[in-house]
Order: sequence, then C-alpha cells, then structure tokens
Amino acid sequence: MDFDQLETFIEVARLLSFSRAAEKRFRTQPAISSQIRSLEEEVGARLLDRSGGKVSITASGKLFLKFAEDTLDARKAAVTSIAETERVPRGEIVVGANEGTCLHILPEVFAEFKKQYPDVSVNIKRADYSKVLESVIDNSVDFGVISLPANDNRLTAVLIHKDDLVVIAPPKHPLSKLKSASAAEIGRYPLVVPKIGHTRDALDELFHQHKVKPRYAMELDSSELLKRFVAADMGVGFISRSNVQEDVKAHVLVTIELADARIRRDLALVFRKDKALSRAALAFIDIAVKIKTAETAALGKR
Repeated sequence: MDFDQLETFIEVARLLSFSRAAEKRFRTQPAISSQIRSLEEEVGARLLDRSGGKVSITASGKLFLKFAEDTLDARKAAVTSIAETERVPRGEIVVGANEGTCLHILPEVFAEFKKQYPDVSVNIKRADYSKVLESVIDNSVDFGVISLPANDNRLTAVLIHKDDLVVIAPPKHPLSKLKSASAAEIGRYPLVVPKIGHTRDALDELFHQHKVKPRYAMELDSSELLKRFVAADMGVGFISRSNVQEDVKAHVLVTIELADARIRRDLALVFRKDKALSRAALAFIDIAVKIKTAETAALGKR
C-alpha cells in the first residue's frame, strides 16, 4: 500500500461515496474502486460495504481508518519536523476560505508570503463557512479564514481583517441616491441574498427585529453571482464592504450604509488549539495580520 491509496480510502470513508471521493481526488470512479480493492486484498479484509446501493464502513474499515489517518499525520509531521530544522520555512500550508475571501482578502497576503517564502507550497481549499470549519476540525487544512464569531471552544481565532456589511444596488436604483437606508426602506424592494451562512442569518434577524417582511427575489450560494445579479437590477443585495470596492470604482454598483444596524463581518484565521503549527503556518499568520492591519489603518485615515 502507498500514501495515495490511504488518502483515497480516507476520502471514501469520510464521504461514504465512491463518486464524491472520485470528484474530490480528481480521479475516475473505477480508479477509486481499484485502489480500494487493492487495499482490501492486501489487508485481507473488507473495509467498505457496498451492498444495497449505499457505502458503509465495516468494523475492519474503522480500525484501518484510524491506522490510515495516523500514518498520514505521521508523514506530515515528519516532513514538517525536517523542514523545521532549516532556517527558512519549507513544506506546505493548506488554507480553507470562501469565495469572497479568496478573491478579495487573501491575494495580497498570499503574494507577500510567496515573495518571502518561495519554498513553501500554498494549497487553497475553497468552501463555505461550515465546510471550512469542518476542514479545520478534521485537520484537512492547517487553518481556515472565516467570519467571526467562531463559536467552537476547540478553536483559536486570530483577527486579521475588520469589515462590515453594506447594501449594494445598481447606480440608477432609487436607493443609490441615499447615503444610508433603514431596514424598512430596503425591504420595499426585491432582495438578492445568500442562500445560507452568517450573512443570511444576520439579515433574517435584522428584518425580524424591525418587523419587516422581506421579498427575497433570489437566493444564491456565490457572492460574485450575487453582485452580478444586483448589477443586472434583479434586486438589492448585501455584501461585505471589501468584496465590492472594485465594482464601486468601476461604477457597476453603489454602496448604501445600513441606517439602523451595523452588521460586522470581521475575518479571522482559525485553527485547532491542540494543533502544533509549523514555522511556515506561523509566518503566514504573521504576514496576514501585518498586511490586513495596515490596510485597515489606511482606510481609517481616509
């Protein structure tokens, strides 16, 4: 058996799906099945039960899963320990973040990090809030970047970026003439909102508190799609201020302040409290904090 086979088995065992594991591993389903069969032949036991059209993990599979996870953790620890003997950080860091963060918050951080530490490989896993947290907890990423709060006592959170939610509309929309608008004023128009997540929860709470019955015209799972549909005059939207600055400069969208609420969208790097971060990971955190703190200070002087 090899590390690649172990990684494949772990994905199938976690997802309980050969097809989903194939997508995540960028393989064909027959290739995934072949790797699992080879493992089962080598260990002499069935690891996964594929009867009844569903995949489940056998008792032997549960034992083997622990072995596989420990083996991969040991490999990563060995590579990290060897890299740590060098003065310059080496190895790999894996970061989980959502679409908006990847596009609008992290590029400068990654660029500066690669400039200072070219020997460190950076792997980005794009996912929504819940999936990022899940990846941090199961150790498939070194750390995640999420909106605060992070309500999990297993995690350490390091604030890197201060932000808040703004209303967005096309330049010719009636709201665009206002500097700020109340929940009641905003609720008069069709709304384009996130399907799930912190922002959606905050909006539902905002309208509930102000006894406004919103008209959700569209519910989307992409912040970039949300901006595009608002620009096409499908409705009024809500987004983190940092995620729309380029669109405002291009006169594609305008921002309007919330008059009767302030919804924070501060971002933090989160990682497990029991995780021993590599020198590369600590360097990344340091760069992220310095760059984003400087940006926030510069904005405050304008």
